[in-house]
This record gives sequence, C-alpha cells and structure tokens, in this order.
Amino acid sequence: MFQKNTGLLRVFVYGTLKPGEANYEFYCGSEVVETKKAWTRGELYSLPQGYPAMTTGNDKVYGYLLSFNNPDVLSSLDELEDYNPQRPDKENLYNRTEVEIFDLENNSLGVAWAYFMNFMMIFQLKGTPQTDGWWSWN
Repeated sequence: MFQKNTGLLRVFVYGTLKPGEANYEFYCGSEVVETKKAWTRGELYSLPQGYPAMTTGNDKVYGYLLSFNNPDVLSSLDELEDYNPQRPDKENLYNRTEVEIFDLENNSLGVAWAYFMNFMMIFQLKGTPQTDGWWSWN
C-alpha cells in the first residue's frame, strides 16, 4: 500500500525477503529506501521447503517494514509469492493483504502489504508453528 503522506510503497516481510535472507538482494536490495524492524499480528509457520508462511491470528510475527519508491516492486514480489489478484484466493500460494504494522515499542506504523497463506495450504505443506514469531533460514 502507498502511505498517503510519503508516496512510498510499504511491504511487511517476515521470510526470505528480510535483509540478510535469500531473496532480499535480488527482489529488494537496490529498491529499498527504508528498512525498519517491525511486527504484525498473525501466526507464523516454518515450512520444510525452506521458507515461512503467516496466517491470520493474534500472535506477534516479527520481520521488517520495507519502503520503496518504485511501485513496480510489488509485481515482482507478487510473482515470487505466487500471488495473482485475478485468481481466486485458493489458487494462490500466498494472498496479499493490507495489515497494521507496529514498531518494536508497539507503536502503530500504519498499514502495509503482507503475504498470507491459508491454513489448509500450510497443513498440506507440513508447516510447523514458529511460536517465537521470528523465522530465519540461517
């Protein structure tokens, strides 16, 4: 989502798109104008395929709020996450949704895009709960 007062595209990332993880440099590195540690509400799962998934819920999922000047970044992120807004939700691997994001002092940072997976897909992929809310491949 574009923050009205800044004109920036804001995306909350919690997996391979975080700084230091496998997909950050290729998809985000040269485009990011601001990076901030943050969290949102959800349930985090680690998938044996080597990446995480988040569903709706009330736990804290930790990651980063990334801000971009270039709105085209969203198209490449959608492709990576196998999200197509023209398909029914159940045919997407992830679905992109606007969520409220908080800094580490629990102050609201407004809303940003985040990618969620439905629980049936997590179950099929044999996801396990990541109860501390932080995923890392390292």
